[in-house]
Amino acid sequence: MIKVGIVGGTGYTGVELLRLLAVHPEVSVECITSRSEAGMPVADLYPNLRGHFDLAFTDPDPAELKRCDLVFFATPHGVAMRMVPELLDAGVRVVDLSADFRLKDLDVWARWYGMPHESAEWAAKAVYGLPEVFREDIRTARLVANPGCYPTAVQLGFLPLLEQGLVDPGRLIADAKSGASGAGRQGSIGMLHGEIGESFKAYGASGHRHLPEIRQGLTQAAGGPVNVTFVPHLVPMIRGIEATLYAEVAASFDLNELQALYEARYHDEPFVDVMPLGSHPETRSVRGANQCRMALHRQEDSPVIIVSSVIDNLVKGAAGQAIQNLNVMFGLDESLGLQAPALLP
Repeated sequence: MIKVGIVGGTGYTGVELLRLLAVHPEVSVECITSRSEAGMPVADLYPNLRGHFDLAFTDPDPAELKRCDLVFFATPHGVAMRMVPELLDAGVRVVDLSADFRLKDLDVWARWYGMPHESAEWAAKAVYGLPEVFREDIRTARLVANPGCYPTAVQLGFLPLLEQGLVDPGRLIADAKSGASGAGRQGSIGMLHGEIGESFKAYGASGHRHLPEIRQGLTQAAGGPVNVTFVPHLVPMIRGIEATLYAEVAASFDLNELQALYEARYHDEPFVDVMPLGSHPETRSVRGANQCRMALHRQEDSPVIIVSSVIDNLVKGAAGQAIQNLNVMFGLDESLGLQAPALLP
């Protein structure tokens, strides 16, 4: 059994890790930490886990974490970069669900996260955990930077077009919407049901922290600079992301050929589903599942290709993708523990 620890277990991604790991046949969760809830049984905070885990939250103890084979960090930014180096030096492998190791340009990271980065050595060594692109590097990685939720939906939607050089990389638009769980479990007036119910709004339109991560990934796919406009929105639901992506194809194109391109690119990917042309993927179709569903559209003779991409922000956008990375790192079937279909209704 792979011995696993979770640092920061009281947030939504922490409990989602536990929910998914509860049925993983090759993983044993040895400890789960929370400074604020130390001593509380996990099932008291999350009754859905009653009967699955006989664990209590503990204060983070490096000695205990070092006994694990892998540690997940489901913490706010700034925590993992301080704790991870000691664990890595002890031979523990790490999947970090925060943003601490996603960006290679640490000046950009510091500008967006408001603090200097404290682990430049490991930031340089970290492997970006998008298996559909970096699977071979993930296999041998000691530190995996789990992608953000918006960047996962956006990158997977754009990748085939950019990899083949079929679109103008200077005119990319990502219009994305997320449920309230994307903001985390912290209490704030702006996230109360009475504030977001029956409402819809953009936020971060002048710049969002996920923008440099999206730009970094798309730049690599394109093999050169990209210009992407990314605007996130908050919709009154709990889970889910829908990203409507727009790109101008560089020459005349046949939509059926682009459909074939997407189907070929993701044919062997267990967690990407390219739907028939003209489909409209629904967030509820991936709720609770480690799946990205997408579909292509074109309006009349427009040179613009439209891609609709949906994920569950807590699963393929966080905990599920983290477990997918664990499976790759330990040479397991990539789908192990992640085969359950989405929840409907």
